[in-house]
Amino acid sequence: MPPVSRDVALVLLEGAVLYDVGIALQVFGPRAPRPDRPDQPYALTPCGVRRGTITTMSGLRVGVDAGLEAIAAADLVIVPGTDVTRPVPPRLLDALRAAHAGGARMLSICTGAFILAEAGLLDGRHATTHWGYCADLAARFPQVRVDPDVLYVDDGDILTSAGLSAGMDLCLHVVRQELGAEVANGVARWNVVPPHRAGGQAQFIRTPVPDAPGGGLGPTLSWAQAHLRDRLDVTALARHAHMSERTFARRFRAETGLTPKQWLLTQRVLHARRLLERTDLDIEAVATEAGFGSAASLRIHFRRATSTRPTAYRATFRDAAPAAA
Repeated sequence: MPPVSRDVALVLLEGAVLYDVGIALQVFGPRAPRPDRPDQPYALTPCGVRRGTITTMSGLRVGVDAGLEAIAAADLVIVPGTDVTRPVPPRLLDALRAAHAGGARMLSICTGAFILAEAGLLDGRHATTHWGYCADLAARFPQVRVDPDVLYVDDGDILTSAGLSAGMDLCLHVVRQELGAEVANGVARWNVVPPHRAGGQAQFIRTPVPDAPGGGLGPTLSWAQAHLRDRLDVTALARHAHMSERTFARRFRAETGLTPKQWLLTQRVLHARRLLERTDLDIEAVATEAGFGSAASLRIHFRRATSTRPTAYRATFRDAAPAAA
């Protein structure tokens, strides 16, 4: 598991996207509501090339509490979206390179990826940004492998997200990695956002979904989440939705941005994480309850999704998980 990012530096530049700044503050900031646990394990410092204030893209001024020295001391450096036409101060680029070389994780929201690319930190890496800027990012930095079709990319020590709400998805992903699914779910619940959207989910739906009786696939998704231990596949889901398999698969992708198989696997891993955090069930029982069928299958899929073993995950998060809200 990645180390917990206790010290967080939030980089503020002229033209920063206020929405992105707000996301970082809402998740990692000192006043971020955390009703599920009284402490705030993250210490966030707004910083920039100079102390004072900056004017965001929205015209609102935001205070900058520290200079670039905060980046050098950070475990996690967050770069919000910004005006991509503005030149990036060379001193900031040097600070980002030095922090990364020193072991800090780098996280960009939206067009913040342009700043990481300018620093050379995305060379040879997979990355993403807001879909409207992906072509520009790829053209300006051809050494970056830009993926325009995902919400976020976790490349280990460097993480990039698409625009706006995808920044919240990525920040919750970091909390989930470092503090467990229950803590991340508590943050999501308080902010009234989905507790988990997979990074590989599509940024937007290209084909509008026609109206249909019943208001979409919501009832079928809820039913599936309550029956994860059963043998679910596209045939069972389509039958519940009263659709042909072909129509169901097309509508499912249009509404969720995922295939039914991808969605089911994500839900099963999430359920397994909750069981590992909140129960004393052995690994075989967790595999059964989550619908994997066997401990061996659980271990394979769990490791692919979390980069750790179920037993190691439980050892990390079992005692720290808060009570269910």
